[in-house]
Amino acid sequence: MPRPDSEARRSLGLADSICTALGGLIALAAALGIGRFVYTPILPPMIEALHLSKSEAGLIASVNFVGYLLGALLAAMPGLVGSRRLWLLGALAISAVTTAAMGLTQMLPAFLALRLIGGIASAFVLILSSTIVLDRLAEAGRSGLSALHFAGVGTGITVSAVLVAELQHLGESWQVLWLASGAVTFVALLAAAGLLPEGTAPPVRSTREDRGAIDRGLRRLMIAYGLFGFGYVITATFLVAIVRATPTIRPFEPVIWIVFGIAAVPSVTLWTRLAQPIGIPAAFAIACIVEAAGVLASVAWPTTLGVFLAAILVGGTFMGLTALGLMGARARAIGDPRRALALMTGAFGVGQIIGPIFAGFVSDRLGSFTASSIVAALGLLAAALLAAA
Repeated sequence: MPRPDSEARRSLGLADSICTALGGLIALAAALGIGRFVYTPILPPMIEALHLSKSEAGLIASVNFVGYLLGALLAAMPGLVGSRRLWLLGALAISAVTTAAMGLTQMLPAFLALRLIGGIASAFVLILSSTIVLDRLAEAGRSGLSALHFAGVGTGITVSAVLVAELQHLGESWQVLWLASGAVTFVALLAAAGLLPEGTAPPVRSTREDRGAIDRGLRRLMIAYGLFGFGYVITATFLVAIVRATPTIRPFEPVIWIVFGIAAVPSVTLWTRLAQPIGIPAAFAIACIVEAAGVLASVAWPTTLGVFLAAILVGGTFMGLTALGLMGARARAIGDPRRALALMTGAFGVGQIIGPIFAGFVSDRLGSFTASSIVAALGLLAAALLAAA
């Protein structure tokens, strides 16, 4: 029979692992679920109040992804020294400030600067929290709890969508929506700080032998990951605007983003479990095909069923694909996985940068997001082929 002290250690290890995963969940919920994705439900009232063009709206979205790319590259630099936990909490604080400050200006240059800085912070949070949490869970033999960590983005989307819908119902302005979102992010910072104790995050070290090598399979995965970033982001950025612009489904504007977020919460568990018997590349390919169907449904089927199907399929795959990509990169990395995770995030960021600018430009000229969404779906199918190969 196991000794009581060994049972106590296992119980303590499980509790510590759950706290670590929850801390990661809250960090991703704040920096990505809110800091990145709250722009989508706030965008329609911003467009109406400020008379923004679709190109300007796409530019604001894309500059956030430029910051995301810069943050990924900075997080991979060997000069990053010190406590990962402190870097993570600092990035969360910056995310809270830049999110709230969006409600304090009406100038396009200020929007661009704030979203750029916020994008840098969100990449730091994703890379550092994933490194901390996945390493800690692997050491404890609790890697299955990684799904709890990655569920943070869907959780943050759902929380922010409910917050925005309720404030809009009360008649609040778009400025209040940003300020309230920043306040929630600050509360999340405090919670993450409590759940990720100092001992959870080992110091960042970088040596010539520990920077991580890149093989051919990882390069192929990076390209597929970049195509995925391009493929999902047009729908993820403009879905609420698409619903508002379509009279037959406009009444569903307050709830469609909530559905998107709810679908995202269990998606990591679903897709990582599917990957266990068939492998990460095959699961990644299948998820890309499912997401492509959702992207097409958002513009080709402008009905109640069509738009909800789009929200469920895209919402139910994009975080699963994010997790599969990062887990696949970490498994293939040699040495410190931080560089592989950062390069994957960078490839993803390039796709995200191109997507909203392309979609906004095409929409201003053709009057809809149909053509750009078809191109996005084709990009996802190409990603599926690369992953399957």
